[in-house]
Amino acid sequence: MAADDLEQRVIDLESRLAHHERAAEDLSDVIAEQGRIIDRMALQIRRLIDRVMELEAGPGGAPQDEPPPPHY
Repeated sequence: MAADDLEQRVIDLESRLAHHERAAEDLSDVIAEQGRIIDRMALQIRRLIDRVMELEAGPGGAPQDEPPPPHY
């Protein structure tokens, strides 16, 4: 009877292990996808920063550097 109990415990442990392995794989996939998303967002932010800097450095510079309109 002890052998049957031991066999059932091994089966239960194998089942749990399979579940945990699957969960680890799923989490790994999620982390990899989030890394790709973060990389894309970092690139977009860098491009936006560059664009803002170009606009500020363009003709007239930053809006706060412009003289007030004549009606002031």
